[in-house]
Amino acid sequence: MPTPGLGAHDGRHKLCSKFCSKGVRGARIRVSRKTTRLEDLAKLAGVSISTASRALNDSPAVNDRTKQLIWKLAREHDYPFRRHMPSGPIGAEATLALVVPRPQGRDGRLFDPFMLELMAGVSEAARDRDCDLLVSHFSPTSYDDLISAMTTSRAEGLIFLGQSTLHGAFNRLVQTEARFVVWGAQLPDQDYCCVGSDNIAGGRRATLHLARLGRKRIVFLGDLDPPEAMQRQRGYVDALEAAGLPFDPDLVVDAHFEVESAEASLDSLIHRGVAFDGVVCASDQIALGAMRALEREGRRVPHDVSVIGFDNVPFSRYSRPALTTIAQDTQKAGRLMVSKLLDAGGETAGRSERVPADLIVRESCGG
Repeated sequence: MPTPGLGAHDGRHKLCSKFCSKGVRGARIRVSRKTTRLEDLAKLAGVSISTASRALNDSPAVNDRTKQLIWKLAREHDYPFRRHMPSGPIGAEATLALVVPRPQGRDGRLFDPFMLELMAGVSEAARDRDCDLLVSHFSPTSYDDLISAMTTSRAEGLIFLGQSTLHGAFNRLVQTEARFVVWGAQLPDQDYCCVGSDNIAGGRRATLHLARLGRKRIVFLGDLDPPEAMQRQRGYVDALEAAGLPFDPDLVVDAHFEVESAEASLDSLIHRGVAFDGVVCASDQIALGAMRALEREGRRVPHDVSVIGFDNVPFSRYSRPALTTIAQDTQKAGRLMVSKLLDAGGETAGRSERVPADLIVRESCGG
């Protein structure tokens, strides 16, 4: 019978309200929610449908206050609006995106000290140009990934921090797309725009510095796959020749850009009984690992072994002893990469450039 005081229809409505989320024996029943339509947003905002549509698409024909109101309503009512949103807050001159490829197939390290310094340089340069900067979650490993990154990004330009194994893919990409710049090594057959340090000169300066201090058995410690590290090793070999020192392949030791990897690699060299009195490291993290291994084995830095790094990250000046290193100008690098994307019509926009690699002498080399 109907509930007293209610019609049959109203009684069923009350029962439905009571049990809409429960079925027989407590079983759950899915209740579909009404989908918010563009017409609904327009009505809620008190504007026409065409104005709501233009606001969602960030049209300059709609004032900022109306856009913000409609975006707020869209968020509150679960309207699928995010694909229409601008890449960053209103008022930016442009939006640039940072993409970090995985290094040689390994996991990307966004917290790498040098990577953070480089990102800071790009960020400062973007802010000086009134631009927003996005850090993408995407980590491309192939040409198809690069195409996807370019075609699905709303940013005006992309900065790839590192080449990884994508040199050939970047050369293909630039044939159809020019809205990107790469941080990395400059290679002889390079068609794309690349900003990077003079890695060969840096490796040469580091090695010659140790040779001038009288070191005769100098180790090169670093990852031998990345293009930048390979160029630093080339500078090391050139310096040995210039200093009249023989090249010994036993003194070229592989180590990833991590403290623990470098520590383990140099520890292995020591336990194999290989004699050396100097270490040129492909990064400051590697240098820190080398100094840890030497300290554990009772070898004093710089009295017994001189150590020199590469990057000049902040911790290098605070290590004990303070680390001699090769500085990469991340502030200048950031400005160059941002300007090459924003000043596309300029004479140097598509031209690859190198920033200096300067020797910073501290305590870890002695002399």
